[in-house]
Amino acid sequence: MAFFNISLEDIVTLKISYFCNMKNYLVLFLLVVSSVVFSQKLPKGFVYLETIDESIQKEMRYFSSNNFIGKKIDGYKNDTIIISKEAAEQLERVQIDLKMNHLSLKIFDAYRPQQAVNHFVKWAKVLNDTIMKKDFYPGVKKSELFAKGYIASKSGHTRGSTVDLTVINKISGIELDMGSPYDFFGIESHPYHKNIKEKQHKNRMLLRNIMIKYGFKPYENEWWHFTLKDEPFPTTYFNFPIK
Repeated sequence: MAFFNISLEDIVTLKISYFCNMKNYLVLFLLVVSSVVFSQKLPKGFVYLETIDESIQKEMRYFSSNNFIGKKIDGYKNDTIIISKEAAEQLERVQIDLKMNHLSLKIFDAYRPQQAVNHFVKWAKVLNDTIMKKDFYPGVKKSELFAKGYIASKSGHTRGSTVDLTVINKISGIELDMGSPYDFFGIESHPYHKNIKEKQHKNRMLLRNIMIKYGFKPYENEWWHFTLKDEPFPTTYFNFPIK
């Protein structure tokens, strides 16, 4: 019977070589995964929110057909959140605060490319396309969407530091009742609308107050809409896609 003459030193060397190779494979794997998930180099000052706080939940409405148009919106190529670094860091602080009470943020939209805004404008001019009217604007004529300010050719979202969001129960994942759905066109979505229940009003104020606490300013026509006060790009409207 033949025996291999392998020393203890040789065995140790083989083990070290094996683990080094495994480490290299792991690094390569992580790089490949990262390139698939985050498939573009962002402009300076922007981040993927998941890289700042992956615990923040999302439901990217414009990456789906569950929105006031009823179709996926131009420029939304991936189910991910892009936002300015400064806004992301403040959202992380909001999230830390909420988690102490078993709550969490849920994002509907953040950075929005100009091509998406253009899609909104183009849709608003086609007056007979009203497949989502019942759900999102039952009390508003489509011909009045521009005049009433629901649709505009420019959006704060395109500057990168505006976010649409709500609060959910962290354990159940259920959204707090805000009294009107996200993106509902009507006075029912005004933060101080009086014809809602006391609990719904408290939920709106919970969101509003914690966002103000961490440097965001609210929008008086939508309970879900907030912009970072010290936004880094106050006059720049971006158009790179979300992918």
